[in-house]
Amino acid sequence: MKNFNKISVTGTERVELHDKINLTGAEISVNVLPAGTGVPFVHTHKQNEEIYVILEGKGYMTLDDEKIEIEANDYIRVSPSAKRQISASSDTPIKYLCIQVKENSLENYTATDGVVLQ
Repeated sequence: MKNFNKISVTGTERVELHDKINLTGAEISVNVLPAGTGVPFVHTHKQNEEIYVILEGKGYMTLDDEKIEIEANDYIRVSPSAKRQISASSDTPIKYLCIQVKENSLENYTATDGVVLQ
C-alpha cells in the first residue's frame, strides 16, 4: 500500500478531492465559476470552517451581511456559522480552492508535527 495518492485536475468546473485521493481529515474542492456566475445558494456548516484560496480571477463573497471583493492570491477563512456565497465578477471567471476542516481540530502544525528524518 502506497503512502500517497496523486491525481491531475484539468478542465472541470468543480472537483471534490475527498474520495479521489482518500482524504481523511479535510475536504478540498477545486472550483471554477464562469464570469458573471456564482454558487446558487447561501450556506453555513455545522462543524467545518472553510478556507478559500483564490487562484485566478476576481469576484466577491457575501459573508453574513457583508460583501467583500476577492481576487487572485486572497485567502479567506470562514467560521462554520457564517452565511457564505461566492461569485465571479461579471467580466472574468474565478478559480479557487475550498478547504473544509473541523473547526478547532488542529492540535499540531508543521513546526510541531513534522519529523525530520535525515
